[in-house]
Amino acid sequence: MRNLKDPAQRHPEKTHRKVNIQPRKPDWIRVKAPGGIAYEQTRKIMRENQLVTVCEEAGCPNVGECWSHGHATMMIMGDVCTRACTFCNIATGKPLEGLNPFEPGRVADAVLKLNLKHVVITSVDRDDLEDGGAGHFATTIRAVRRRNPQTTIEILTPDFLNCDPSVLELVVEARPDVFNHNLETVPGLYPEVRPGARYFHSLRLLQRVKEIDPSLFTKSGIMVGLGEDRQAVFAVMDDMRAADIDFLTIGQYLQPTPKHHHIDRFVEPEEFEQYKKAAYGKGFLMVSSTPLTRSSYHAGDDFAKLRNARMLKLGRA
Repeated sequence: MRNLKDPAQRHPEKTHRKVNIQPRKPDWIRVKAPGGIAYEQTRKIMRENQLVTVCEEAGCPNVGECWSHGHATMMIMGDVCTRACTFCNIATGKPLEGLNPFEPGRVADAVLKLNLKHVVITSVDRDDLEDGGAGHFATTIRAVRRRNPQTTIEILTPDFLNCDPSVLELVVEARPDVFNHNLETVPGLYPEVRPGARYFHSLRLLQRVKEIDPSLFTKSGIMVGLGEDRQAVFAVMDDMRAADIDFLTIGQYLQPTPKHHHIDRFVEPEEFEQYKKAAYGKGFLMVSSTPLTRSSYHAGDDFAKLRNARMLKLGRA
């Protein structure tokens, strides 16, 4: 059995990559070490329900803050991803197990125990499955909805690249409140950063969500500091708006290990603010653009703002 705590076994495809020195983080990136009673309680609930969280698997810098408030992003379909993105810390390889039929119920139970008003559910990529896990996403959404009818649900899905296009309808018809799929970076960096994905396929996926159900909020995010320039970031914003995406997140890329993609630079807070202003000017309903922004960071509060922004736009506030 693979030891997923060992970087060489966790990321076997990165073993022969060159070592990229990890630069010292600037003051605006540093966060407190996780801990405290509320943090441990959240951790206990995740373990009791045998759930995986992207907070831990991806090494999110905000895990201490979020878990201390009882917020955890649940990662379904296992802890081994079939893709090998060079920025990501989630273990890669061929999953040895199928989908757990009890997992949707366990997620629903954890949402109840945590008393979540808004939950974010994501997953690994499962290219080994015919539907990419779309049916499992739909089952999980419905399980959470039955057990927690007042909880709003945000999903962060794979791209379902090698699946029949109709599988997307399975997920949309389960009616999550927010459908998120991250573009992650600018198209010119895809061959290096996200080699198993296709930029325009991901963009089209989000556009199709709105075509299937215009009432759903769509969301996507990118990282900066990977080697992109500002004009490329602005061009991605334009592409997202052409696909009618409502919510944009922009955050600083942080290098998980020396074998991962190098950090090109630490983007200063002022530049994030400039991106935010530009994005609102292009018509996004909601924008989160800070060094520590991640897809699910403050997701509940941001969803409330997103919903209010739509109501204002429609003149119903």
